[in-house]
Amino acid sequence: MIETVISAYSTDGPELVERFEAIDPAGLYTPVSAFIPTTPARIADIGAGTGRDAAWLAGMGHAVAAVEPAASLRAAGMALHPDLTWIDDRLPTLARLEGPFERLLLSGVWQHLNDDARAVAMPRLAGLLAPLGVLVMSLRHGLGAPSRPVWPISVEHTIALAAASGLRLVHRAEAASVQSGNLAVGVTWTWVCLEKAPPP
Repeated sequence: MIETVISAYSTDGPELVERFEAIDPAGLYTPVSAFIPTTPARIADIGAGTGRDAAWLAGMGHAVAAVEPAASLRAAGMALHPDLTWIDDRLPTLARLEGPFERLLLSGVWQHLNDDARAVAMPRLAGLLAPLGVLVMSLRHGLGAPSRPVWPISVEHTIALAAASGLRLVHRAEAASVQSGNLAVGVTWTWVCLEKAPPP
């Protein structure tokens, strides 16, 4: 299923670039702004799309890896934001990404993985975090584009899955969609911040 989604994003990439780049990252991350580091940190933006958020973070002085599996989005991002470190990698295994990171961002990504893929992805994400590092995720509720399948998300199940991988919930916030098309069809989001326990 994830390969179907990646292929669809590659196909739709040219029409998505302008829409993605029009979103203000500072506004998007308002519900979790307290978890955006204020001093230089190592961050991976997983499912980076055009690199909009990664470039915003890099502009704050962070070392950011933009991880994007869809070829056309990655190519557009490399043209728009050539100073970023771009990595062709994908969930659930993230075989090429090397941690540790102080932050991992998954914005608008988790809905494209089914429960089996999520069960593989969560421990891998936990393994990429530094101790006391935080996984920042937005969890989508609502229909997706027909060409890019989405799976229902249980916030409670996601938190429990994270806990089984050594991540504890430190913040949760509900938010409306920032895209007018999604807002019109009732898409909402839950943001969760999940912190990795320090070593014993």
